[in-house]
Amino acid sequence: MSRMFAAALSLAMLTLASAAVAQDNKPPVPPENALKLSAIIATVEQRDAFQYVSDIEWNDEGYYDVVYFTTDKAKVEMKFNPVTGKPQ
Repeated sequence: MSRMFAAALSLAMLTLASAAVAQDNKPPVPPENALKLSAIIATVEQRDAFQYVSDIEWNDEGYYDVVYFTTDKAKVEMKFNPVTGKPQ
């Protein structure tokens, strides 16, 4: 009986510990007051010599990484604030 109790107690401790760790980590998503990604990309598309967007990623540090190419085949990498939509 004591083995079953010890096993159950260990399982409960692991479950609680993993829940506590999960609460400490911020989810890797933009904040609730962020602009729509389409609005940020619309500003990128209006830049001089814009040709196409190659890659967009959310960075866990709190900004969008946007990679695009220009008509002269230059690769441009920019970081955008998700709330203001402005380059950082």
